[in-house]
Amino acid sequence: MAELTEGVNWLAVIIGTILSFILGWAWYSPMLFAKKWIEGINVKPNPDAKMPVSALVVQLIGTFLLAWLVGITAAHNALATIILIVITIIALIIANGIFTSKSSYAIATEAGFVAAMAVVMIAVQGIL
Repeated sequence: MAELTEGVNWLAVIIGTILSFILGWAWYSPMLFAKKWIEGINVKPNPDAKMPVSALVVQLIGTFLLAWLVGITAAHNALATIILIVITIIALIIANGIFTSKSSYAIATEAGFVAAMAVVMIAVQGIL
């Protein structure tokens, strides 16, 4: 159990989580990819819809867990391990997107976001 916490830079984990969560807000906003992504997942935009709080909470938890994994691999000098984990997550996102008939643009947007989050988290670990 100690390998999950020993040597982990918790400040970098928290900052990586926050920066990646903010990145998600920008990534899925109209400024960047929202319009074509929404079309690609076959959802009709509803400007009156409430913010999906439960989805945001789960996203925040998942973002924290990925940042923690990055922190664990940084503490143990195992960069290749986190790269393999991220590639695995991306492959599963692509498979799910294909299975659910999302557009190539939507799949690339979702997979690209995970890759971008990983880059941010790894960079934060390297800086701090």
